[in-house]
Amino acid sequence: QVHLVESGGGLVQAGGSLRLSCAASGRLFSSYTMGWFRQAPGKEREFAAAITWSGGATHYADSVKGRFTVSRDNAKSTVYLQMDSLKPEDTAVYSCAAQIGLASAYVRRSPNRYTYWGQGTQVTVSS
Repeated sequence: QVHLVESGGGLVQAGGSLRLSCAASGRLFSSYTMGWFRQAPGKEREFAAAITWSGGATHYADSVKGRFTVSRDNAKSTVYLQMDSLKPEDTAVYSCAAQIGLASAYVRRSPNRYTYWGQGTQVTVSS
């Protein structure tokens, strides 16, 4: 099992930056594909970014591509989401998720494919 804890959320003005962290405890963190998802009030959870176990492949939603960067440090059992040029529409609760496997880009984008989830961290972007 993997226990995930996010941090780094907060209030930022449009155009600003935040870096979210997701610290994992448990075995075999380096074996897990890690995803970042977000959910705004009244909306469904949506995919933001994902990174494979080695960091060799990353995926982004079109809405964040070019502004967000996902990375991981397996030695620290931590995955990061660097968010730049933030927009008010990025306001949401951001959660990280972990799953072993997920061999294709398609499944890595699906929240239903992930077993382990953090509690989420609030990101609010003011205009």
